[in-house]
Amino acid sequence: MTLRHARRLGGATVVVLAAGLLAAPGAAAVPGDAVTDPKAVPAPGFTSTGLRTDACDDTTAPGWLEVANPVLTVSATSPQVRFKLWDDSTPEHDKIVDTTADVTGGAAKLATSALADGHSYSWQAWPEYSPGSGKPTPTCHFRVDLTHPGLSVSSTDFPESGSGTTPGKYAGENGVFTLKGLDAAPAGGEASGVACYQYVLDGSLSVGWDCASGHTVKAGADGTAQLTLKPRDWGTNILTVQAMDNAGNLSQPATYTFYAPWDPRPKPMVPGDVDGDGVPDILVPDAQGNLQIISAAATDTTPSSTVPAVLAPLRAGWQDDEVLHRGWINGHAPGDDLLVHPKGNPGFLYAYNNRYQGDFGQSYPSLVDKPTRCVDATAATIPCPEGYTEDWSGSDRLVALGSRKPTAQASWPVLVSVEHGKLYAYYDGLLRYSSAQPVATTGDWSGYDLIAPGADASGNLTLWARDRATGVLHAYPIVKQANGLLDFSALADPSANVVATGFTTAAYPTLDSAGDGDGDGKPDLWAVTADRHLVTFSGWSAPRDLGALR
Repeated sequence: MTLRHARRLGGATVVVLAAGLLAAPGAAAVPGDAVTDPKAVPAPGFTSTGLRTDACDDTTAPGWLEVANPVLTVSATSPQVRFKLWDDSTPEHDKIVDTTADVTGGAAKLATSALADGHSYSWQAWPEYSPGSGKPTPTCHFRVDLTHPGLSVSSTDFPESGSGTTPGKYAGENGVFTLKGLDAAPAGGEASGVACYQYVLDGSLSVGWDCASGHTVKAGADGTAQLTLKPRDWGTNILTVQAMDNAGNLSQPATYTFYAPWDPRPKPMVPGDVDGDGVPDILVPDAQGNLQIISAAATDTTPSSTVPAVLAPLRAGWQDDEVLHRGWINGHAPGDDLLVHPKGNPGFLYAYNNRYQGDFGQSYPSLVDKPTRCVDATAATIPCPEGYTEDWSGSDRLVALGSRKPTAQASWPVLVSVEHGKLYAYYDGLLRYSSAQPVATTGDWSGYDLIAPGADASGNLTLWARDRATGVLHAYPIVKQANGLLDFSALADPSANVVATGFTTAAYPTLDSAGDGDGDGKPDLWAVTADRHLVTFSGWSAPRDLGALR
């Protein structure tokens, strides 16, 4: 008996000829014996999505393998299993394997001989007896790609050195680099296609990466990708790129050398800006614990740079740390310094000096002392409230409002924290806050997320807060008085000054502000959803989903 089973892939019908596929080679099967769980090892798949599939049906697209001799394996209750393998890329769909394998430990395995590059294969197995055969497995499918891709890099913003073309951007500005992959199909076969690129600027590529790793960009349908990078240092830079196809084959690393001119224009000092481009930034960890710096004006979730996980205070990633930024200790380089309150070591507050446009890896962080002196609204010394701790372990939530007296040399922020349900403000100093002011001791702030949107155009500060139980957003003005002190009287009642609703913790587990991201002169919210999408707002309305975070 001869069977033909049709399979539709990519709009074309492939007829697979299987001679005697379901025919029993001898007597009837022994009831109850079967083969199940057919798998190819390694597992076929698509590196672009991370999907692994044995495609044991007639609708799933077969995955790709980067090896020529996969092992076919099944679970079985019979003493032997018969395997058959067909080459679907040949005109007659040649049967290239028809053999048996013994069952050991409830499984049978068959190591195939070398398979052809670019070909598609189908296979099936069933229990075999002497005599008899039983019900076969479904027909499973995979494809083989043994060819390594190639790639090229180009940019009009930062042309390749030696091209004779003048760069269109300066160091410190974003430039677009076009990555173009080539995954040639072998004669009589097909290629899996370029899936993604790994890149590093002025560094070494990592090993063992995949399309979900950091510093990767997905390829489009035509195999190209647009990579936006900001060379921090003027002079010669080297971009190194490697391509991966859907089977997992890697190209040779390509190096692209270019010159980034020094930018003669004066750099703005903007509170909330970390990477020195004059626009506030969102700081959020990626899945590997690296701290991503993403512009508040961005249209997607591509970071301008990342701070490695190993630089976090406990050297285990930034995902459990409160990271504050709204000012700087010195003015030698544009960009906020960082204040970091680690959940794993809550008694300490660390200051990270921004060496250059978001570079925090050049020196060790410094410890920030907590004040032992408390003051009232007139700055007169008072006894600290009962339960006040002299380290930062009592600070459940901590935000940096901004400076009450910024200068180009120093703009150290006023801090506000919730401690045992009370609200405290810590006045600016250089790595040593001089005083703590109890600013709200009657209302209970323990159920609120504090948000610091920055100063307004007049230099007055503001505190926003989200009621975690209801999703209601509040905004409290903090006016700078003529004597230079801040008026915190609007913070007496946390339930006052409702400005918006709908910001529930279910919808937005993380809610924060980087300042004015859209350039309209007013501060804006940003949020991370439960499925790790980054959402930005204009003020606290008009949400815009920028896509999934890394």
